[in-house]
Amino acid sequence: MPQSADLIVENASILTMDPDTPVAQAIAIKGDQIVAIADRASVRDHKGPATRVIDAQGGSVLPGFIEAHMHLFGGAAELDNLHLAGVRGFDALRDAIQTFAAKRPDARLLIGAGVDYSILPEPVTRHHLDRIIPDRPFAMSASDHHTMWANTKALEQAGLLNGKQVGPGNEVVMGADGLAAGELREGEAFGPILEHFGANRTRLGLTGQEPEPYPSAQELAADRDLMHCGLEWCAKHGITSIQNMDGNLYQLELLAGLEREGRLLCRTKIPFHFKNFMKLDMLEKASRMAATYNSEWLSSGMVKVFYDGVLDSWTAVMVDDYADRPGWRGEPLFTPEHFAEVAVEADRRGLQIAVHSIGDGAVRAVLDGYQAALKKNGRRDSRHRIEHIEVTTPSDVLRFAELGVIASMQPPHPPGAMNFPLEPTISRIGRDKWPLSYAWRTLKNAGARVVFASDWPVSPVDPILGIQAAVMRKPWAEDLPDQSFSLHESIAGYTVEGAYAEFMEHRKGRLKSGYLADLVVLSADMEKTAPEALHTVRPVTTICGGKITYQA
Repeated sequence: MPQSADLIVENASILTMDPDTPVAQAIAIKGDQIVAIADRASVRDHKGPATRVIDAQGGSVLPGFIEAHMHLFGGAAELDNLHLAGVRGFDALRDAIQTFAAKRPDARLLIGAGVDYSILPEPVTRHHLDRIIPDRPFAMSASDHHTMWANTKALEQAGLLNGKQVGPGNEVVMGADGLAAGELREGEAFGPILEHFGANRTRLGLTGQEPEPYPSAQELAADRDLMHCGLEWCAKHGITSIQNMDGNLYQLELLAGLEREGRLLCRTKIPFHFKNFMKLDMLEKASRMAATYNSEWLSSGMVKVFYDGVLDSWTAVMVDDYADRPGWRGEPLFTPEHFAEVAVEADRRGLQIAVHSIGDGAVRAVLDGYQAALKKNGRRDSRHRIEHIEVTTPSDVLRFAELGVIASMQPPHPPGAMNFPLEPTISRIGRDKWPLSYAWRTLKNAGARVVFASDWPVSPVDPILGIQAAVMRKPWAEDLPDQSFSLHESIAGYTVEGAYAEFMEHRKGRLKSGYLADLVVLSADMEKTAPEALHTVRPVTTICGGKITYQA
């Protein structure tokens, strides 16, 4: 007699992502595991008097989405910010800011997010923002979170109006009048604003620091609630696992607190963030985090590093000069030699490494570092990762498969995808490098494992939008290679590959008997939906570990 299930999902078009049984109609769950997945009649045998049955009404059922690159704490904080994506022109910007400010009379700092670099026809300065809001501190961040623009009030109060000495790759842009122009490039430049106004605890995972002094009980509870809002937002979008890309011990403690309260809605992996000013022995902390947190719900074991910045502010590191800025290749945050030392030591400790590398120069230096680690420590199943890979070179494409390095890429990021403007990015890259820009297909064809994600809050967290962007990807010119993915490949990028990226392919990423009961029920059959209509398909029910974490 088959064991009776706690939950059955039936009348579904199930894409198992398991090559042995690619499709099924029903799935039975007991506790946190899948106990049967087959045709409706076979799964019905598991129905007992207490079994809850969900009718999927013919909609797709997929493995729960695995978000392989995101910023949970910062994303959660931003849910309440002024959203400026798609806003263009001074009048539209003014109306948005003034409406937002009127609704928040008591906010110490008003923050906007999601700004396109081309929001105004000329570079944004504090003077533009002063014309809109002169009397209250205001700052807004670019969609990529590598640049902020602030008004005079915010710059003054944070002590930045007369400029500030910052490290390589960071800049407080100065105006002709000898005062800060209002543009702040990279975290060291805009960090003082967030710090001054108490908006920086959510950013500490990016700066590699812990909160100092340690938050009060009241602040801790508020931060746990904020984290929980972020998890609810993820569950609402069908996400069951998160690989966070900034981290500190504090974030792990917040999530552990939520787990004790029964409020950890997604399985979450939090890295240790290694910065260029740290000594190698700081990696001992990463090892301790890995040893302390190693469950299927909450884990560490990863070291996150930034090697460069982004293309739009000329802070990504290139092999050759920028097409639109001769003589400039960007300034790395590490020398290649320094990064190699870090890679060798983190690898020796058995830790996984994930490095933000956008320019082809950064990608090359990081591959060199991984090669140095392999040479020094011997080959192991390390699954080190490179994040973004917005530009690469023919010789480096082949090294991903050779070194077993995961290509972690974001379908919403290429200019032209999801309403993201082509300029200034494609002019920075230059025509010669277009064929190997955001080259998912080229990397996959060369044998690399390609995992997909959103980089939320840089792009919307919604994996279905990412899948649509991957399927609908169009070349910028007729003679360029087609980098798009099929529907199945795109779904695999958010499921199978995500599980592989965290060494969990034996437990999740596919729907099969004995695997974790992490799945999402969708409002329609994805395979029967036209690519341009995929965004209309919505999660109806999200199940993580056998528990319903979201119900439409």
